[in-house]
Amino acid sequence: MSSEFLWYIPNQVQPGHRGDDVIDNHNSLETLTSHARALEEHGWGGALIGTGWGRPDTFTVATALAARTTTFQPLVAIRPGYWRPANFAAAAATLDHLSGGRTLVNIVSGRDDLAAYGDGESDPAHRYARTREFLQIVRRLWTEESVTYRGGHFAVAGSTLALRPVVRGERRHPRLYFGGASPAAEEVAATEADVQLFWGEPLDGVADRIERLKQLSEKLGREHAPLEFGLRVTTLVRDTTEQAWADAEAKVADMARGTGSARDQNWQTAVGQRRLLDLAARGEVLDDNLYTAPGRYGGGGAGTTWLVGSAQDVANSLRRYQRLGISHFVLSDTPYLREITRQGDQLLPLLRA
Repeated sequence: MSSEFLWYIPNQVQPGHRGDDVIDNHNSLETLTSHARALEEHGWGGALIGTGWGRPDTFTVATALAARTTTFQPLVAIRPGYWRPANFAAAAATLDHLSGGRTLVNIVSGRDDLAAYGDGESDPAHRYARTREFLQIVRRLWTEESVTYRGGHFAVAGSTLALRPVVRGERRHPRLYFGGASPAAEEVAATEADVQLFWGEPLDGVADRIERLKQLSEKLGREHAPLEFGLRVTTLVRDTTEQAWADAEAKVADMARGTGSARDQNWQTAVGQRRLLDLAARGEVLDDNLYTAPGRYGGGGAGTTWLVGSAQDVANSLRRYQRLGISHFVLSDTPYLREITRQGDQLLPLLRA
């Protein structure tokens, strides 16, 4: 199975995300476009664009960047609490049509500032049940005529999209990525997602989760193509192993002094985030070069653990994940623009060799 390599574009109101360069107009269309075009020029397939209340609207950013690029694929993170499924299905199908089939979708069910945008669904089990319905309706609207669906959270009657996503080979619609480590989240992934994204866990943890999800897919009677698997992780690459570790330790020292970015409090109750934070008890470095220290000093999500080393070191580690069955990679490090070039030129050729 061929692998896909994506990056991350920080659509943030505040500059300096995870130690990024602080520049004027950091989230202007010109600056964000420079990232997207650099990704095209240095071998990347596209980039995840995150979602959260208080950020610039993710779908708007993705649409603008798709219009200014030719091969860049935006992996658009969206929340069912922000969108109703039919509205989202229509918007994504339109973007997919206008971009020539370059749209990817990351469904996020974790908590956000629910009250700020009027989402009253705070119970995790209900949120994942809602996500399941959302995915079912969106997929059907992308592939069927006259959809009628009545669930506990959403309903549509005689609904048909005037414009459908691009169909190309086996591709019937935008790929649906999903994350989550709780039992409720894994049931949604096993039955409804196209790609399950993992954070940067050690190899044994990822292997266990892949096997569990495969068994769960069979047990629950998955109706779609086999579930695929992805890794979202920070990759700190330098010219030598020694320089990489010196820089990684210096970054963590800055975080310990309070100059790094603080962890979003919503992360701390998430099952997947707790799994990452608990890794520190196993050691500061796992699997040769998986660095757990950032999680102790404010690193959250993909910034909790880092793969550290030379391009060859990190490529060796990512190949081990590939051998487990990971075929989708969402990598990043800061400063984002500089690292697009460095890792695109040094790391990606090793992974594609």
